[in-house]
Amino acid sequence: MEVNAGIKRSATMVVLRHEHEFLLLRRSKPPYEGHYLPVGGKIEPHERPIEAALRETQEETGLQLRKEQLRYGGVLAESSPGDYNWICFIYLAHISRVPPPACDEGTLEWISLEQITDIPTPPTDWQIYQYLVRGQSFALDAVYNADMQLLEMREEISGRVVFPR
Repeated sequence: MEVNAGIKRSATMVVLRHEHEFLLLRRSKPPYEGHYLPVGGKIEPHERPIEAALRETQEETGLQLRKEQLRYGGVLAESSPGDYNWICFIYLAHISRVPPPACDEGTLEWISLEQITDIPTPPTDWQIYQYLVRGQSFALDAVYNADMQLLEMREEISGRVVFPR
């Protein structure tokens, strides 16, 4: 579906967690090729965010989660002068530590919380993991420049600027 430039598209991300590890996807295609991200994707027309989260998790990992396993974490709005404009509903699911399944989107790997700062991730994700680990809901607003460099990120519930510090 073609979207006009600047219009926000809607998506979901599901952070799959086992104790202090996260099952993350090392993307094999843009955006963020080579970076580690939670599984997720676009919300289809007439689809509820939680249904998209369940579908995307199953499509990318083969895991069939139930709605009761997902905990809503928060929302991330991303704005740029280019095509990268998203509203992303973020969920957390505690799962058993399973061998990383094959995935068409890239490679799934278990990454410890301590390792996350040492691997390539989108600039917003470290803050997201911090909120989820604390069990704190969030509404993040991220602004990028034309080169996709994060200029500012604000947590809208508290009004606190979380990037730059």
